[in-house]
Amino acid sequence: MAVPPVRLHHVDAFTDIPFRGNPAAVCLLPEPRTPEWMQRVAQEMNLSETAFVTPSEDGFALRWFTPKVEVELCGHATLAAAHVLWECGARSTADTIRFQTTSGVLTAAATTDGITLDFPSLPEEAVPPPPGLVDALGVSPSYVGKSRYYLLVEVADERALRDLDPDMALLARLPAIGIIVTSRAEMPGVDFVSRFFGPAVGVEEDPVTGSAHCCLGPYWAKRLGKRTFTAFQASPRGGTLRVTTQGARVTLSGRAVTVFRGELLVGVPTGEPA
Repeated sequence: MAVPPVRLHHVDAFTDIPFRGNPAAVCLLPEPRTPEWMQRVAQEMNLSETAFVTPSEDGFALRWFTPKVEVELCGHATLAAAHVLWECGARSTADTIRFQTTSGVLTAAATTDGITLDFPSLPEEAVPPPPGLVDALGVSPSYVGKSRYYLLVEVADERALRDLDPDMALLARLPAIGIIVTSRAEMPGVDFVSRFFGPAVGVEEDPVTGSAHCCLGPYWAKRLGKRTFTAFQASPRGGTLRVTTQGARVTLSGRAVTVFRGELLVGVPTGEPA
């Protein structure tokens, strides 16, 4: 049975420069598709996340898949989804977009900082370094914490962070779906820097990780005694975020640029097994 094509957009998020920031695929669906189908599309896209957007009674339903698994929270693909909905005229930039997700209602608004997302805060608690962490990173941490999803590791300085060359096989065995490494920034105008590794879910180094900043914001708020930060994720592609902690919420702001648009021509029809 043939299926109608669906629109697919490739967007670089947390940047306004093509081929920088974090690329996400955004798939606009007229109606839901099976998780198996979405996982296959995400595997085909082979990006850190592919977002699937479906109209709902109160905005849009939104799901995110890595090449290996569905995840509960993703910042850059949410920012990319909002960018696409405004760009294609599905919503006016005067409208706040509401996304229904496994992490509750998330919103996106057009602001002077680009696109501002309202996300849950995910603070960490101090834990002993798990076995294998030091060997995996090749550096001794000055702090280790654990949030709902991630391990958070602070290292001595930005140079130590940028010089990391982790053992991905060892990182994948650690008790977290991702490892955030962070330090104070030496870059002018930036408060803190980070890198993110998620080999357990098929993402060795994520270029710019919005959900990680739901943990980094509260962490650096305690360390620096302030609520609003400029953050830079020091991956090879790099990306900049504006982060503000607001009690149980964190706002993440950044820009996005569409790199290409196309049509997905094959798939599993709704309701049929993948």
